Amino acid sequence: MSSFYLLFFIVIGLLLLPFLVVFLIFNLFTAGLVQLGMSPGLGLLVVLLMLFGSFINIPLGKKKVVKIEDRRFFGALKRKRATNGRISINLGGAVIPLFIVAYLVFQVPLPAALISTLVVTLVSYKISKFIPGLGIAMPVIFPVLTAVLISLLLAPENPEAVAFVSGVLGVIIGGDLLHLPKVLRHSRGVMSIGGAGVFDGIFMVGIISAMLAGL
Repeated sequence: MSSFYLLFFIVIGLLLLPFLVVFLIFNLFTAGLVQLGMSPGLGLLVVLLMLFGSFINIPLGKKKVVKIEDRRFFGALKRKRATNGRISINLGGAVIPLFIVAYLVFQVPLPAALISTLVVTLVSYKISKFIPGLGIAMPVIFPVLTAVLISLLLAPENPEAVAFVSGVLGVIIGGDLLHLPKVLRHSRGVMSIGGAGVFDGIFMVGIISAMLAGL
C-alpha cells in the first residue's frame, strides 16, 4: 500500500510540476518589474497582460506572396512553390516590453542607455541566426551579460533600468530588425517579432538583465 501512495504522489507531483514552474517564473518576472520601480500589483498585471498578449500578433504591412524552394532527398529533388509571407509584432513579447522601455527611458542616463543599447545590438546581431520556418535563434546569455556589465559600468546609480532598456532594444534591433531583409527573402508564412510572448528572448533578456544588475 505504501508503494501505491508513493507512486500516487510521484504522479501528482509530475502533473503539477509544469504549473509550479510557470508559477515560479511569473513570480520571478513580477519581482523583476518591481525591481524596476513598479508596485507588486502593477508588475503582476503587466505580466498577465503579456501572457494574454502573447496570443496577439499585429501585422506589419500587407501579406505578400513569396517563392520558396522545397528540397527533399538531400537536395536531389527541388520544387518551387508560392506561399503567403507576413511580418508581425507580438503584443506580449515585443509591444508591451517597448512600452516599459518608454516608461523607463526618462529615468535613466541617456548616454549610458544609448551606449549599452548599441553594444547589445551588435552582440545580438552577431550571435543571432535566422532559421527558416522557426525564426531568429539566439543564446540569451550573451546579450544578458553584455547589458549587465555595461549598465554596471556606465550607470552604477541605476543599472537595473539601463540593463532592461538596452536588453530589450538591443535584442529587437540586433536580433530582429537587422535580420529583416533575410527574413523577408526566406521566411515561410508569418514571422513574428517577439512571437514567444512573455517567454520570448526580448523580454527575458531585459528582465533577467535588470535583475542581475540589481544584485
